[in-house]
Amino acid sequence: MPESPLSASPYDVLGVDATADVEELKRAYRRRLRETHPDTGGSADEFRAVQEAWERVGTPEARAVFDRRRGSASSGAGYEPSGTASGFTADRSGSSTPRDTRPKSRAYGHPGGWRRERYLAMMREWVGLGAPLDDPYDPQLVHSAPYEIRHALADALAEEATARATAELGIGYTVWHDVFAYDGGKIDHLVLGPTGLFALQSEDYGGPVAVKRGELLPAAPGIQLDGRPAHDLADRARKLGRALGVRFAGALIVLPDDALEDPVEEIGKHRGIALLAVRRSVLAHLLRDGVPGVPRAAGVDLFEVRTRLQQGVTFI
Repeated sequence: MPESPLSASPYDVLGVDATADVEELKRAYRRRLRETHPDTGGSADEFRAVQEAWERVGTPEARAVFDRRRGSASSGAGYEPSGTASGFTADRSGSSTPRDTRPKSRAYGHPGGWRRERYLAMMREWVGLGAPLDDPYDPQLVHSAPYEIRHALADALAEEATARATAELGIGYTVWHDVFAYDGGKIDHLVLGPTGLFALQSEDYGGPVAVKRGELLPAAPGIQLDGRPAHDLADRARKLGRALGVRFAGALIVLPDDALEDPVEEIGKHRGIALLAVRRSVLAHLLRDGVPGVPRAAGVDLFEVRTRLQQGVTFI
């Protein structure tokens, strides 16, 4: 898996081109250390980022590994849609390899599809209509694009990763992806199972976030959050629930593991809906165990809620 479309490469952090020679790299490293050192007015987070960048490309051996991995994604394989919630995943040669034969969750919709289409449209417009675009997922092209374009791709990748995680919940769960939210927006995923109905938003902000004052906020320089993610998701879930006659147990913001300090962080409640930020690796565990303090759904209720969702969900 390549680095996030929103994350800066080690070369970006050091302020040099990827073709810089050894001496240029060393000079840039020393300069950035001086610029970012907390004792000279810099930021501890930026200072740490410079050190981490040097660890990744500062020696010929480390740089060769990083460049080789980056080059292996130059065909776009790392950013292209990578499999679905089915039991198979296609490799680059086009053959299919069995992945897991256990029953999957029932899933509807196309995770990340809307974001993928938006990314491709924005990328074509940015490159120039009529101009050749041989590989819209080329990592160098992606990282040179404006933030809005990279964010669209990062969101698509995040949604696809969450879809793979929810597929492993099993046949007791039903998942809907890319759901119209009755306010002009969308809910990335709806998950219904024995622990209740949950609205999920998949995010990748390109860095760490923290829970403060009942909301998600950036935890490092350069991180951008649109609006109030948790409360906006809860509002969309409430409107959808009111339109379809169902009640949500929780609204979850699903994030890359390195974006959160703790596996699960309680954000609070919004109009009766529990708000949580969750590392992707523990998402399935949380959905199986349920949110503390929220009663599990009864079998009859599950059947009724599933029927209402099946009849009322509109995909965006």
